[in-house]
Amino acid sequence: MDLSRFAINQITTKNWTLAQAVDGYARAGVPGIGVWTEYADAHGASAAQLIRDAGLFVPCLCTSAWVNLTDKAAFAAALDENRRRLDLAAELGAKTLVVVPGSLATGEKDLRAARARVGDALEALLPHARAAGVALGLEPLHPMYAADRSCLSTFAQCLDLCERLGEGSGLVADVYHCWWDPDFEDGLRKAGPEKILTFHLCDWLAPTRDLYQDRGMVGDGVIDIARYRGILDEIGYDGPFEIEIFSKLDWWTRDGDETVRMSVDRCAPFVAPRPTPALA
Repeated sequence: MDLSRFAINQITTKNWTLAQAVDGYARAGVPGIGVWTEYADAHGASAAQLIRDAGLFVPCLCTSAWVNLTDKAAFAAALDENRRRLDLAAELGAKTLVVVPGSLATGEKDLRAARARVGDALEALLPHARAAGVALGLEPLHPMYAADRSCLSTFAQCLDLCERLGEGSGLVADVYHCWWDPDFEDGLRKAGPEKILTFHLCDWLAPTRDLYQDRGMVGDGVIDIARYRGILDEIGYDGPFEIEIFSKLDWWTRDGDETVRMSVDRCAPFVAPRPTPALA
Protein backbone atom coordinates (compact mmCIF):
# COMPACT_ATOMS: atom_id res chain seq x y z
CA MET A 1 0.00 0.00 0.00
CA ASP A 2 1.37 3.40 -1.01
CA LEU A 3 1.27 5.67 2.05
CA SER A 4 3.46 8.39 0.56
CA ARG A 5 0.84 11.12 1.19
CA PHE A 6 -0.01 9.98 4.72
CA ALA A 7 0.99 11.61 7.99
CA ILE A 8 0.01 11.18 11.60
CA ASN A 9 -0.61 14.42 13.42
CA GLN A 10 1.28 13.89 16.63
CA ILE A 11 -1.57 14.94 18.89
CA THR A 12 -2.98 11.50 17.97
CA THR A 13 -0.25 9.99 20.16
CA LYS A 14 -0.44 12.77 22.74
CA ASN A 15 1.61 11.00 25.39
CA TRP A 16 4.63 10.51 23.14
CA THR A 17 7.44 13.05 22.98
CA LEU A 18 8.50 14.31 19.58
CA ALA A 19 11.37 11.81 19.54
CA GLN A 20 9.05 8.92 20.43
CA ALA A 21 6.53 9.97 17.77
CA VAL A 22 9.20 10.28 15.08
CA ASP A 23 10.56 6.84 15.96
CA GLY A 24 7.13 5.21 16.26
CA TYR A 25 5.81 6.59 12.99
CA ALA A 26 8.97 5.73 11.07
CA ARG A 27 8.96 2.15 12.42
CA ALA A 28 5.38 1.74 11.23
CA GLY A 29 6.20 2.98 7.74
CA VAL A 30 4.35 6.27 8.15
CA PRO A 31 6.19 8.87 6.05
CA GLY A 32 4.87 12.08 7.63
CA ILE A 33 4.34 13.79 10.98
CA GLY A 34 2.17 16.79 11.75
CA VAL A 35 4.15 18.59 14.45
CA TRP A 36 2.84 20.60 17.39
CA THR A 37 4.77 23.64 18.56
CA GLU A 38 4.83 22.55 22.19
CA TYR A 39 6.52 19.25 21.36
CA ALA A 40 9.07 20.84 19.05
CA ASP A 41 9.91 23.48 21.66
CA ALA A 42 10.28 20.81 24.33
CA HIS A 43 12.67 18.82 22.14
CA GLY A 44 14.82 21.84 21.46
CA ALA A 45 17.05 23.04 18.65
CA SER A 46 17.59 19.60 17.12
CA ALA A 47 13.91 18.97 16.36
CA ALA A 48 14.27 19.63 12.65
CA GLN A 49 17.34 17.42 12.38
CA LEU A 50 15.55 14.62 14.24
CA ILE A 51 12.74 14.66 11.70
CA ARG A 52 15.07 14.92 8.70
CA ASP A 53 17.22 12.05 9.93
CA ALA A 54 14.11 9.85 10.10
CA GLY A 55 13.15 10.83 6.55
CA LEU A 56 9.71 12.15 7.52
CA PHE A 57 7.90 14.97 5.77
CA VAL A 58 6.01 17.62 7.79
CA PRO A 59 2.67 18.69 6.31
CA CYS A 60 2.01 21.31 8.96
CA LEU A 61 2.90 22.88 12.27
CA CYS A 62 0.04 23.19 14.78
CA THR A 63 -1.04 25.79 15.65
CA SER A 64 -0.92 29.56 15.55
CA ALA A 65 -1.00 31.47 18.82
CA TRP A 66 -4.38 32.96 19.68
CA VAL A 67 -4.92 36.59 18.78
CA ASN A 68 -8.21 37.01 20.65
CA LEU A 69 -6.72 39.91 22.60
CA THR A 70 -8.01 43.47 22.83
CA ASP A 71 -4.99 44.78 24.73
CA LYS A 72 -2.69 46.32 22.11
CA ALA A 73 0.55 45.19 23.75
CA ALA A 74 -0.73 41.64 24.19
CA PHE A 75 -1.97 41.60 20.60
CA ALA A 76 1.44 42.74 19.34
CA ALA A 77 3.12 40.04 21.45
CA ALA A 78 0.79 37.42 19.93
CA LEU A 79 1.79 38.56 16.44
CA ASP A 80 5.47 38.22 17.39
CA GLU A 81 4.85 34.71 18.72
CA ASN A 82 3.13 33.79 15.47
CA ARG A 83 6.12 35.08 13.50
CA ARG A 84 8.30 32.81 15.64
CA ARG A 85 6.04 29.89 14.84
CA LEU A 86 6.23 30.65 11.13
CA ASP A 87 10.02 30.57 11.41
CA LEU A 88 9.82 27.28 13.33
CA ALA A 89 7.57 25.81 10.63
CA ALA A 90 10.09 26.80 7.97
CA GLU A 91 12.91 25.24 9.99
CA LEU A 92 10.96 21.99 10.33
CA GLY A 93 10.17 21.93 6.63
CA ALA A 94 6.45 22.45 7.19
CA LYS A 95 4.70 24.29 4.37
CA THR A 96 1.73 25.26 6.55
CA LEU A 97 1.11 26.86 9.94
CA VAL A 98 -2.38 25.81 10.99
CA VAL A 99 -4.32 28.89 12.04
CA VAL A 100 -6.52 28.53 15.14
CA PRO A 101 -6.84 32.17 16.17
CA GLY A 102 -9.15 32.20 19.16
CA SER A 103 -12.38 34.15 19.19
CA LEU A 104 -14.00 36.37 21.78
CA ALA A 105 -11.65 38.18 24.11
CA THR A 106 -12.33 38.03 27.84
CA GLY A 107 -15.61 39.78 28.55
CA GLU A 108 -16.29 40.40 24.87
CA LYS A 109 -19.58 39.62 23.10
CA ASP A 110 -18.94 41.19 19.70
CA LEU A 111 -18.19 38.27 17.39
CA ARG A 112 -17.89 40.59 14.40
CA ALA A 113 -15.14 42.51 16.17
CA ALA A 114 -13.34 39.25 16.96
CA ARG A 115 -13.48 38.20 13.31
CA ALA A 116 -12.22 41.60 12.20
CA ARG A 117 -9.33 41.32 14.67
CA VAL A 118 -8.40 37.92 13.26
CA GLY A 119 -8.46 39.25 9.73
CA ASP A 120 -6.23 42.16 10.73
CA ALA A 121 -3.81 39.78 12.48
CA LEU A 122 -3.53 37.51 9.44
CA GLU A 123 -2.93 40.46 7.13
CA ALA A 124 -0.18 41.65 9.47
CA LEU A 125 1.43 38.18 9.43
CA LEU A 126 1.26 37.66 5.66
CA PRO A 127 4.57 39.39 4.77
CA HIS A 128 6.44 37.20 7.26
CA ALA A 129 4.63 34.07 6.07
CA ARG A 130 5.50 34.79 2.47
CA ALA A 131 9.13 35.49 3.32
CA ALA A 132 9.35 32.24 5.32
CA GLY A 133 7.70 30.20 2.56
CA VAL A 134 5.04 28.97 4.98
CA ALA A 135 1.33 29.36 4.24
CA LEU A 136 -1.20 30.49 6.82
CA GLY A 137 -3.55 27.50 6.83
CA LEU A 138 -7.01 28.64 7.88
CA GLU A 139 -8.83 25.76 9.56
CA PRO A 140 -12.55 26.19 10.08
CA LEU A 141 -13.50 24.81 13.48
CA HIS A 142 -16.91 23.41 14.38
CA PRO A 143 -19.18 26.26 15.55
CA MET A 144 -19.33 24.80 19.05
CA TYR A 145 -15.88 26.39 19.46
CA ALA A 146 -16.96 29.85 18.24
CA ALA A 147 -16.93 31.44 21.68
CA ASP A 148 -13.35 30.60 22.55
CA ARG A 149 -11.14 28.54 20.23
CA SER A 150 -11.96 30.05 16.84
CA CYS A 151 -14.34 32.52 15.25
CA LEU A 152 -13.62 30.86 11.87
CA SER A 153 -16.49 28.40 11.76
CA THR A 154 -17.34 27.47 8.18
CA PHE A 155 -15.40 26.41 5.15
CA ALA A 156 -16.98 29.16 3.05
CA GLN A 157 -15.98 31.79 5.60
CA CYS A 158 -12.37 30.63 5.53
CA LEU A 159 -12.35 30.40 1.75
CA ASP A 160 -13.60 33.99 1.49
CA LEU A 161 -10.87 35.12 3.87
CA CYS A 162 -8.24 33.23 1.86
CA GLU A 163 -9.38 34.98 -1.29
CA ARG A 164 -9.03 38.32 0.51
CA LEU A 165 -5.56 37.47 1.80
CA GLY A 166 -4.24 35.97 -1.41
CA GLU A 167 -0.77 34.48 -1.74
CA GLY A 168 0.56 32.95 1.46
CA SER A 169 -2.80 31.64 2.68
CA GLY A 170 -4.77 28.46 2.18
CA LEU A 171 -7.17 26.01 3.81
CA VAL A 172 -6.81 23.15 6.25
CA ALA A 173 -9.85 20.91 5.82
CA ASP A 174 -10.76 18.68 8.77
CA VAL A 175 -13.70 16.33 8.41
CA TYR A 176 -14.44 16.53 12.16
CA HIS A 177 -15.11 20.23 11.88
CA CYS A 178 -16.69 20.35 8.43
CA TRP A 179 -18.67 17.17 7.77
CA TRP A 180 -21.88 18.73 9.09
CA ASP A 181 -21.59 21.80 6.84
CA PRO A 182 -24.01 21.56 3.87
CA ASP A 183 -21.65 23.78 1.84
CA PHE A 184 -18.48 21.77 2.56
CA GLU A 185 -18.56 19.69 -0.61
CA ASP A 186 -19.12 22.68 -2.88
CA GLY A 187 -16.46 24.54 -0.89
CA LEU A 188 -13.88 21.86 -1.65
CA ARG A 189 -14.71 22.10 -5.33
CA LYS A 190 -14.55 25.89 -5.27
CA ALA A 191 -11.25 25.89 -3.38
CA GLY A 192 -9.62 23.46 -5.76
CA PRO A 193 -6.33 21.70 -5.11
CA GLU A 194 -4.33 24.93 -5.04
CA LYS A 195 -5.97 26.27 -1.87
CA ILE A 196 -6.27 23.01 0.13
CA LEU A 197 -3.01 22.68 2.04
CA THR A 198 -3.66 19.49 4.02
CA PHE A 199 -6.67 17.28 4.78
CA HIS A 200 -7.34 15.96 8.29
CA LEU A 201 -9.01 12.63 8.96
CA CYS A 202 -10.81 11.26 12.03
CA ASP A 203 -14.45 10.44 12.75
CA TRP A 204 -17.44 11.82 14.61
CA LEU A 205 -18.74 9.44 17.24
CA ALA A 206 -22.46 9.19 17.98
CA PRO A 207 -22.90 9.83 20.81
CA THR A 208 -19.92 12.05 21.45
CA ARG A 209 -18.92 12.02 25.10
CA ASP A 210 -16.63 15.08 25.05
CA LEU A 211 -17.04 17.70 22.34
CA TYR A 212 -13.36 18.63 22.34
CA GLN A 213 -11.50 15.41 23.08
CA ASP A 214 -13.61 12.47 21.93
CA ARG A 215 -12.89 12.21 18.23
CA GLY A 216 -13.24 8.76 16.75
CA MET A 217 -10.82 6.55 14.88
CA VAL A 218 -11.48 6.57 11.14
CA GLY A 219 -14.33 4.12 10.48
CA ASP A 220 -15.79 4.22 13.99
CA GLY A 221 -18.20 7.10 13.44
CA VAL A 222 -20.71 8.61 11.06
CA ILE A 223 -18.56 10.60 8.59
CA ASP A 224 -18.64 9.46 4.95
CA ILE A 225 -14.90 9.78 4.41
CA ALA A 226 -14.97 7.85 1.14
CA ARG A 227 -17.27 10.50 -0.32
CA TYR A 228 -14.83 13.29 0.54
CA ARG A 229 -11.93 11.32 -0.89
CA GLY A 230 -13.94 11.02 -4.09
CA ILE A 231 -14.42 14.79 -4.25
CA LEU A 232 -10.72 15.36 -3.64
CA ASP A 233 -9.91 13.01 -6.52
CA GLU A 234 -12.45 14.82 -8.66
CA ILE A 235 -10.74 18.20 -8.15
CA GLY A 236 -7.23 16.77 -8.51
CA TYR A 237 -6.04 17.22 -4.93
CA ASP A 238 -2.61 15.61 -4.55
CA GLY A 239 -1.61 16.95 -1.14
CA PRO A 240 -1.18 15.22 2.23
CA PHE A 241 -3.69 13.41 4.40
CA GLU A 242 -3.26 13.49 8.18
CA ILE A 243 -5.05 11.57 10.87
CA GLU A 244 -5.62 13.87 13.84
CA ILE A 245 -7.41 12.44 16.87
CA PHE A 246 -8.12 14.12 20.20
CA SER A 247 -9.25 11.25 22.41
CA LYS A 248 -8.82 11.51 26.16
CA LEU A 249 -11.33 8.72 26.79
CA ASP A 250 -9.94 6.16 24.35
CA TRP A 251 -6.91 6.51 22.06
CA TRP A 252 -4.82 8.63 24.42
CA THR A 253 -5.22 5.91 27.03
CA ARG A 254 -3.80 3.19 24.74
CA ASP A 255 -0.28 2.20 23.85
CA GLY A 256 1.02 4.53 21.16
CA ASP A 257 2.12 1.70 18.90
CA GLU A 258 -1.42 0.31 18.90
CA THR A 259 -2.82 3.72 17.95
CA VAL A 260 -0.31 4.02 15.10
CA ARG A 261 -1.08 0.53 13.80
CA MET A 262 -4.79 1.20 13.83
CA SER A 263 -4.31 4.60 12.20
CA VAL A 264 -2.42 3.00 9.32
CA ASP A 265 -4.93 0.18 8.90
CA ARG A 266 -7.98 2.44 8.95
CA CYS A 267 -6.57 5.27 6.84
CA ALA A 268 -4.79 3.25 4.15
CA PRO A 269 -7.89 2.85 1.95
CA PHE A 270 -8.46 6.61 1.96
CA VAL A 271 -4.92 7.93 1.50
CA ALA A 272 -3.38 5.69 -1.16
CA PRO A 273 -3.15 7.05 -4.72
CA ARG A 274 -5.99 5.96 -6.95
CA PRO A 275 -5.17 4.29 -10.26
CA THR A 276 -5.37 6.51 -13.31
CA PRO A 277 -8.18 5.37 -15.64
CA ALA A 278 -6.85 3.67 -18.75
CA LEU A 279 -7.18 5.59 -21.99
CA ALA A 280 -9.71 4.19 -24.44
